[in-house]
Amino acid sequence: MEAVYDHLVTVLTDKFEVDAEHIRPDVTLADLELDSLALVELYVTLQEHWGTELEEDEAAADLTLEEFARVVQEQVSGGPAPTAPGTPR
Repeated sequence: MEAVYDHLVTVLTDKFEVDAEHIRPDVTLADLELDSLALVELYVTLQEHWGTELEEDEAAADLTLEEFARVVQEQVSGGPAPTAPGTPR
């Protein structure tokens, strides 16, 4: 999931011009002021990067970046993203 999270951070800072100081695993997409149109654009960008369809209905502004990266990882890999021992799902 680390590669997905790292790419997500890159996209947010480069394409959506989110200040890197505001990006943390526990911040929500809403906290970063991404509206529904921006969420769709984010999904399209990620789909193009990984060359796979992603379910946009999984995108929600109240997801943290860590949760969002996990959802994307699951969709890209076709299964649940591995988590570190003791990490709640």
